[in-house]
Amino acid sequence: MKISIQVNEGPYQHQASDTAYQFAKAAIAKGHEIFRVFFYHDGVDNATRFTVPPQDDRHVVNNWASLNIKNADGEPELVVCIAAALRRGLVDEAEAGKNAIEGNNIHPAFRISGLGQLIEAGIQSDRLVVFGD
Repeated sequence: MKISIQVNEGPYQHQASDTAYQFAKAAIAKGHEIFRVFFYHDGVDNATRFTVPPQDDRHVVNNWASLNIKNADGEPELVVCIAAALRRGLVDEAEAGKNAIEGNNIHPAFRISGLGQLIEAGIQSDRLVVFGD
């Protein structure tokens, strides 16, 4: 089964991100394909490369990055909503350049894109599972 996931909550404010990650890991272990994970609303905070949790805590960003979900072109399929990311101060190299911002803070395992990627995920997948409000 081809599954896409939408994550609407940040990594440490709510259980949704951890639950979505565990769901994805279990689905992959059972032989299912995770087509795309789309981070929306506060869920975009799952993509910051500047997250440094205490050593005895889970590292949610690295957990997502470890799934290593890629499309046929080798591009990451951990997709961050561009509008939600920009509102929350998350930028990749391209957006930093467009907006005259020094540096970027998106983890390299993620990519920024628009809501069209969420719509496509819903169309291309057998199931779209949403975590968080």
